[in-house]
Amino acid sequence: MKPQACLALSLALATTVSAEGIYLASRKPRPPACPDNFPACNFNISIYHVNDIHAHLDEITTSGTDCTKPASGCYGGYARIKAAVDAGRKTAENSLFLNMGDEFQGTLFYSYYGGEKIAETLNQLGFDAMTLGNHEFDKGDAYLGQFLDNLTMPIVCANVNSQDKSINSTTKPYHIFPQYKLAVVAVTTDTIPTISNSDDTTTFADPIETIQYWADYVYAHEHVERVIAMTHIGYDVDITMAKNTRGIHLIIGGHSHTLLGDMAGAAGPYPTIETNLDGEEVFVVTAYRYGEYLGFLDVQFDPTGKIVGVSGGPIHLTNQTAQDANLEAQIKEWRVPFDAFGNEVIGDTTVLLNHNGCKTAECNFGDLICDAMLDYRAQSAPAGCILNGGGIRVDLPVGNITRGDVITAFPFGNAVTDVSLTGQELWNIFAGAVAGVSVFNGAPVVTWPQISKGVRVTFNPTTKTLVSLEIGQGDEMPPVDLGATYHIVTADYVAGGGDNIMPVQSDFVVLDTLDEVLTAYIQRLGSINETLQNRVVLVNDTTPVQS
Repeated sequence: MKPQACLALSLALATTVSAEGIYLASRKPRPPACPDNFPACNFNISIYHVNDIHAHLDEITTSGTDCTKPASGCYGGYARIKAAVDAGRKTAENSLFLNMGDEFQGTLFYSYYGGEKIAETLNQLGFDAMTLGNHEFDKGDAYLGQFLDNLTMPIVCANVNSQDKSINSTTKPYHIFPQYKLAVVAVTTDTIPTISNSDDTTTFADPIETIQYWADYVYAHEHVERVIAMTHIGYDVDITMAKNTRGIHLIIGGHSHTLLGDMAGAAGPYPTIETNLDGEEVFVVTAYRYGEYLGFLDVQFDPTGKIVGVSGGPIHLTNQTAQDANLEAQIKEWRVPFDAFGNEVIGDTTVLLNHNGCKTAECNFGDLICDAMLDYRAQSAPAGCILNGGGIRVDLPVGNITRGDVITAFPFGNAVTDVSLTGQELWNIFAGAVAGVSVFNGAPVVTWPQISKGVRVTFNPTTKTLVSLEIGQGDEMPPVDLGATYHIVTADYVAGGGDNIMPVQSDFVVLDTLDEVLTAYIQRLGSINETLQNRVVLVNDTTPVQS
């Protein structure tokens, strides 16, 4: 980069900090750039990135529901993202805009239109590359292939092996930007077969081994000086990747909805710095979820591909952030067919229905939905409910609850079903959840099982040992009878083995969807005041109690 270009970029960054409220995380002062014909020149590039938008094309509240009260604060939306990126790229000589996947599922834009309007939006953003999230596979490979056929940006995902011709023709392991002597290599999570709906013949290779293989290949066969990893594997796995690879100095991630930066509630710094197998620094970034933040990193590479300077941070897209007028108008027009239905008030809540933590522990929203499912199947007298906490996608804040809010919280179209499980199988379900590894198949239990009234789980968190499991409706809660058979209400996703919670069931009957069941429950109650029910008890005991 020429010296005057470097100065212009610095001035642009200063303006962005003032206008958008960047959380600055400076690595070290950048060495001066040098003329293009100088052989030892450092290379500057500005990188914008998003992940896990989940069909939130329009602005949202901080919980992820539709923003119907702008005075209370509206955030995100692709019109804001487009305006911010377009403005920033005008002043950056070198730049990339990257998408880490999970565009599907989450709002009525997807429930009503499928992938049509998402594709139309993405094509207007100017993405330089996109990888695949797990939710892109929710309707199977053929549907994803049709969606990818409509996209205009490179699709990069090295570890997916599908038999679908469209996926094979549109997806490649890496993409070269020859003007930057830079390649992006991308991978998605290899847990997709258990958490989504990919075809039975589709396989996913280990993401860390795959990234290393293709990084080595690119350095050996392409004229590049630097490789960036695009991932949809989660922040913790990104950290593991950083520590166990060579030649990759920047990892841009998604999947875990992790907030990084200097703001309250952040899980770590932006960027997070780790050391790779060669003792070199690796910078890891991700940009939360639903488009509330736009990831931004200004990077300087030396001629060997190492990073010698970074600055930037997640840009908080608030009411004060400009929106692209044309895209905003399109999105508002697309809302018209479903707005009246989605905005119907069905009740209210006097407490925050919190989805944060539902994947790892009991939460009050999990208590509520399981009780609603139990009530829905009351005629068949189920012993209890078990549901995957990861299926609860957003908070419902204090105040009115609309149909759209409930659909946004349960966007996957999963339906209620009944299964019969022995007491031993129930014990093994929670023993696996406590240990984090399924007793049935040895795979990780991806999310904590939320439970209804009539079920109480006691375990030792230090030893990860299940101490007791009690099941019984009414005043008594007897220990589970390992030899008995229990009627349990759950979701079809869980019954089919999703998240590795229970043994795979067959021949179950699919009933109403979770959003329909919860909507009817709220309408009947009118007002919700669901506090945490403490159905999960943590103790120091170590001796399991079985019937």
